[in-house]
Amino acid sequence: MTTTTIWARHAQLPIGMTAKVRITIAGDRIRAVERAEPEPGDIRFAVVLPGIANGHSHAFHRALRGRVQDTRGNFWTWRDQMYGIARTLTPESYFALAHGVFVEMVCSGFTAVGEFHYLHHGEDGQSYDNPNAMGEAVIAAAQAAGIRLTLLDTLYLSGGLAGAGHLPLDPVQRRFADRDIAAWARRVGDLQDTATCRIGMAAHSVRAVPRESLLQLASVAGHRVIHAHVSEQPAENAASGLVYGMSPTQLLDVSGLLSDRFTAVHATHVSADDIARLGQARSFVCMCPTTEGDLADGIGPARAMADAGARISLGSDQHAVIDPFVEVRGLEMHERLNSGERGRFSLDELSLAMSRDGYACIGWPEGGQLRVGALADLVAVRRDSARTVGTRAAQIVYSANAGDVSDVMVGGEFVVRAGVHRSGDPGALLSKAFTRLRMD
Repeated sequence: MTTTTIWARHAQLPIGMTAKVRITIAGDRIRAVERAEPEPGDIRFAVVLPGIANGHSHAFHRALRGRVQDTRGNFWTWRDQMYGIARTLTPESYFALAHGVFVEMVCSGFTAVGEFHYLHHGEDGQSYDNPNAMGEAVIAAAQAAGIRLTLLDTLYLSGGLAGAGHLPLDPVQRRFADRDIAAWARRVGDLQDTATCRIGMAAHSVRAVPRESLLQLASVAGHRVIHAHVSEQPAENAASGLVYGMSPTQLLDVSGLLSDRFTAVHATHVSADDIARLGQARSFVCMCPTTEGDLADGIGPARAMADAGARISLGSDQHAVIDPFVEVRGLEMHERLNSGERGRFSLDELSLAMSRDGYACIGWPEGGQLRVGALADLVAVRRDSARTVGTRAAQIVYSANAGDVSDVMVGGEFVVRAGVHRSGDPGALLSKAFTRLRMD
């Protein structure tokens, strides 16, 4: 078993940012963490952070970056453009695109990702010969990129909500849908956990999953984590109220889905009652500040949800930006804009959202921490760049960006060394993927 020792001038430990820390790694685990001077043979870094989790990703949305930002409209018009990309992907092109996206993530400092995966079938809605061809392409892409993955295989059964109930699927949505929850569960049951990939589950939204299927989902999921888009748009709340007489959060609660294994993604337009329910259940809430801003979704009540007992995590969702430091600052800055006050989240709370709680929300509770027994996932950040020089180590999240990440370790192995990913340049990988998609 290979042993690696890292000495950090400063490291983010569970007790806070700490000076002169020596971390011993054997295999894929941290075996010792101690305050010490460096020793010969130690790999030395300025600042070491625990692994950073991207709690909510749609890898194929990365193809829209820079193509939709200048258009007028709202979430629903953006969705039409997203559907255009969804129509074109095959398992082969999806692997190429997701590989480039995941390499970009790792170079930016993400060491684990929850992929909210609903692009399951062929363009006509028929299964591939291998019904999990698309999911396995994502798994293979993550493995090649060296990022820890939770594949959140997503239940998607209807085209939306209206006054009469659930709508039929649009043609493009047939790619997303299985025949029913039993067929979906059989397909997902064929996917297996590995050392670096875990299988989770998701309900796309109350728009896409009828109540009777939501009621079955908790028992089908068993011990696995469950995610769902929740109240991203006011129109979703209005439709849920019209059809069910309750909010999406209330519907998920009475369906037995709110728990400490559940993650509400976005939760932008939630009521006081919704917040109380999420907090009482100790559910996670995954905020995606750059996407929520880009899509004009609004600013969710993150501080209120955290105060109620919900645990906050972060995601990059549609990947208009892939940068964990921008996302975590967005969490705080959105709160400042809403409240007119600074310091809404402490530095320790921001660290938890990036790391420990982010890992836990995607089903890796043993990760995102620099402690004995934890997964050996960590991120080294420079303190000598034009952005970070002069910054206190504890405040690095307020000055760094993805370009300041120098080295990334996942499972005890360096995936990025001195800014270079073992798979090569993410821009070159994405360029090849876009050529395959016939995108200039």
